[in-house]
Amino acid sequence: MNGSRRTPLGNSATVLVLAISALMLAAPNSAAEPVDYGKGGGSDEKGGADDTSIYAAAKIQYSGAVTKNGSTGNVTSSDVNWTPPPCWYAPYLGAKDFKKKMSEQIESAKNTPGMGGTAGAAIGEMQRHYEDEYGWTDTPGYKDYNVDKDGDGMFWAAVENPDEPDVLKRSSCNDLPFWVDNGDAPPARYEEAIKPEILAALAYQRMQLPDTKVTLAPETTTKVNLPTWAWLDKAVFDEVQATAAINVPGFGIQATTTAKPVSLKLEPGTTDAETFPASGQCAINADNSIGQPYAKGDAGKTPPCGIRYLRSSGDNVFKLRATITWQISWTGTGGAGGDLPDGTFGTTQDVTVQEIQAVNR
Repeated sequence: MNGSRRTPLGNSATVLVLAISALMLAAPNSAAEPVDYGKGGGSDEKGGADDTSIYAAAKIQYSGAVTKNGSTGNVTSSDVNWTPPPCWYAPYLGAKDFKKKMSEQIESAKNTPGMGGTAGAAIGEMQRHYEDEYGWTDTPGYKDYNVDKDGDGMFWAAVENPDEPDVLKRSSCNDLPFWVDNGDAPPARYEEAIKPEILAALAYQRMQLPDTKVTLAPETTTKVNLPTWAWLDKAVFDEVQATAAINVPGFGIQATTTAKPVSLKLEPGTTDAETFPASGQCAINADNSIGQPYAKGDAGKTPPCGIRYLRSSGDNVFKLRATITWQISWTGTGGAGGDLPDGTFGTTQDVTVQEIQAVNR
């Protein structure tokens, strides 16, 4: 039997959302968040069951320059319109485990007091979808949860990005769990199915860039109207990489996101200052360093990268902010790759500026 895709009762897609919502309310281990979120520092993948529930076989693993607690990293995208994916579809459970979990949730939802009307009917149609081959346009149904194919593939389901603040975006992947044979790509209609590009964006979201402390001459205390040289040595100023991967039987992909430093911006911490160059944007040199180290005999020269303070900081300090712009690119499974928006990250350091004391005779 067939109907239209995502509308088991012939109404709007809201019916499907109602059915999924009912399952979420009926069961603490919701199908809306089936995949255990990967944490930083090379977390292991999981699979199987414990004494209370069956949990996801797939887990995103992060390694390289990423946060160790799975939180958002310190990179700020230069493109204010770019955001990481709010949700995606990923491998969930094998057929037997999926049958156990989903059938329990369906029965629980059906027995929930007040669960009737449209939502109750939608749950019934969902049960028919997995048990009695009820399908709709381009979405075939399943016979007994595909248990005769257990081990030959997995059901995929929606995963919410826990760092997405907008709940509507986070829950926008609301298709029912669907089957994918081992070695096959998910159907093209599931545009949010996990792929290298999505992994690259998630690695970007968790990337941890090094602090940006520039070398200054004079080091921490300078004089009014005296040029202060600033530079970053190539030995401590290099590209960083973050990798995200997912591996389950019959399916494995990965992506590595690379951040390459390209420029340094100096903000003196006061409007009573000049920067060199005037824009405050110091370009990277051919040897991958930025600026030029101060050398004996350079006192009368203008630094290629630096600051001249025009007044004293008094009893306080100026907060010099040094922000690096990083060029972001990625490569992934199957030769995929491309560019992501540039990222920025900056840190501050204290600078004391003193008046030059004249000696009168």
